[in-house]
Amino acid sequence: MQSLSAIRNILKRPSSSTKFQTNPEEAYDIWASSYDSQPDNLMLAMDEQLFSGFIKNISIKGKTITDIGCGTGRHWKKLLMQEPEKLIGYDVSEGMLAGLKNKFPEAETYKLSNTRLIGSKNNSCDIILSTLTIAHIENIEEAFAEWNRVLRPDGEMIITDYHPELLSKGGNRTFKHNKQLIAVKNNIYPVAEIKKMASQFGWKQISFVENIIDEHVKHYYAKQNALQLFHQFKGSPVIYGIHLKKINASS
Repeated sequence: MQSLSAIRNILKRPSSSTKFQTNPEEAYDIWASSYDSQPDNLMLAMDEQLFSGFIKNISIKGKTITDIGCGTGRHWKKLLMQEPEKLIGYDVSEGMLAGLKNKFPEAETYKLSNTRLIGSKNNSCDIILSTLTIAHIENIEEAFAEWNRVLRPDGEMIITDYHPELLSKGGNRTFKHNKQLIAVKNNIYPVAEIKKMASQFGWKQISFVENIIDEHVKHYYAKQNALQLFHQFKGSPVIYGIHLKKINASS
C-alpha cells in the first residue's frame, strides 16, 4: 500500500479505476500478505498513537483481553509484554488470522462470520479492543450487544476507527494489489451515534480523541510529493478513538 493511498482516496471520491471490494473478508484476505509491510502508512501510525495513549491508562496484567478485528495482531506485542491472563483475537479474515498466528503461534483466535463471539462466555472479558474495525461491521448495534454480553461489569473498552466525516465524503480504505487499487466497503456510523449507543449499553465515556491532518503529519505528505493534498485538507479529522467503561448496574 502506498503510504497515503488511503488518505488520498478518503479525501476525494475514488476514480473509475478503483475496484470496489464489497466484502471485507475477501479484501483483507488479499491484503494480509502485505499488511505488515507498511512503514509509512499514515492511518496505522495515527492508530498506533491513539491506541498507545489509551492503553497506558489501563491495567493489563492478569486480565482477559478480547481483540475484535485483530488483524495480524498489530498491537499484540505490547499487550503481551504486560502479561495479560488471556488474549483472544477475532477477525473476519482467515488470511489476517494466519498472519497473526505466524507471529504468535500459541494465539487463541476465532474467525468471525457474524457478530457472535464464539468461545467467549458471558461476563468473561475484562477489556475489549477494536481498532480500525467499526466501519466494517454491518450491524453495529447487534455487535455492541454481543460485546456487552462478554464484557464484565467495570470492564473497559478501546475503540478507534477512520473518522466518519471522511468516510461520508465517499472515501474508502484502499490498498494496491497487482497494480489494482482495491477499496474495502465501509459503513458510516457518526461519532454521535456511537456515543449514544454506548450510553444506552451503560458504557461510560472515559476519554475521546479526534486526530486531524496538521503539521505533525505533514512529513507523510512531503515524502509522497503530496503537499498540495496536505494544504487542501489541513484541519480535517481523519481518525478518532474512544475509551469506555462498562458501569456495574449494581453500583
